[in-house]
Amino acid sequence: MGTPAFPDLGKHCFVEDCKQLDFLPFTCDRCRQVFCLDHRSYLKHNCPKGDKKDVTVVICPLCAKGVRLIGDEDPNISWETHVNTECDPSNYEKVTKKRKCPVRGCREVLTFSNTIKCRDCTKDHCLKHRFGPDHTCPGPRKPDAGFQFMSLLSRSKKEEPPRPNNRAPPTTTSSATNWTSNFLSAASNVRASAEAGVSKLGRELSQAWLTARDGIGPSSSSGGGAEMDEQCPQCGAKFESVMSLVEHVEKVHEKKNQQQSRVLKLPVDVCPKCSKGFRDPVDLVEHVERDHGGTSKA
Repeated sequence: MGTPAFPDLGKHCFVEDCKQLDFLPFTCDRCRQVFCLDHRSYLKHNCPKGDKKDVTVVICPLCAKGVRLIGDEDPNISWETHVNTECDPSNYEKVTKKRKCPVRGCREVLTFSNTIKCRDCTKDHCLKHRFGPDHTCPGPRKPDAGFQFMSLLSRSKKEEPPRPNNRAPPTTTSSATNWTSNFLSAASNVRASAEAGVSKLGRELSQAWLTARDGIGPSSSSGGGAEMDEQCPQCGAKFESVMSLVEHVEKVHEKKNQQQSRVLKLPVDVCPKCSKGFRDPVDLVEHVERDHGGTSKA
């Protein structure tokens, strides 16, 4: 058995008439003997335990369920045990009855390849009646009134949102209810502040337009009836708001100051001999060369 280098390599077939040396032998899982390729099956080597683990299943004609017969047990005993314990004749119709298209007058048998489930009514139909108008589909289901999110949303709309400064202590309500109430409260606060800001901005814009048109703000002698709290320190004009006063100062007084500063800040070059002023340095050089003999020293 084997080779001089590998004496344990390979095994002989257990069959007496064969005894073939096989380097890749097969071991029978029943009798645990070694066989060659030709005698590896139970029938070829007449395995004495070949039928011990055979699985035989009989279909019950009453319930259409499979009944497994035990090898060492009488088949009649296995059958009686099934009938007395788990046999249910009502299951026979469910197993053997073929599904058909529910459309009236359609006899198409529903199989794996020709079955379409409608996404609106969630029923199986054949390919011919797969569309809604073909099987008189009632349409998608309406959302349940008891749906958790819808009920929480409707409840939060009915309840008054809590005030930011006087928040109620945490209760045992769900997190979804708290989130909805907080969201509605924040939205109402943002909306109120936005409306107040828009109205204030409209009043200030109208006042600024009147100031720009008249040149100065409305004074107390105009008889408008409104209180003039802000007064210009330069001309004494009175205004209703600080914004109107600022716009008046920028448009009336700052322009005059800018014009005066432009006149005063013009560069002037003075002659060192006669103290005559020149705006252009070139004119000063020509004056010195012409009138003072080309020298600027005193």
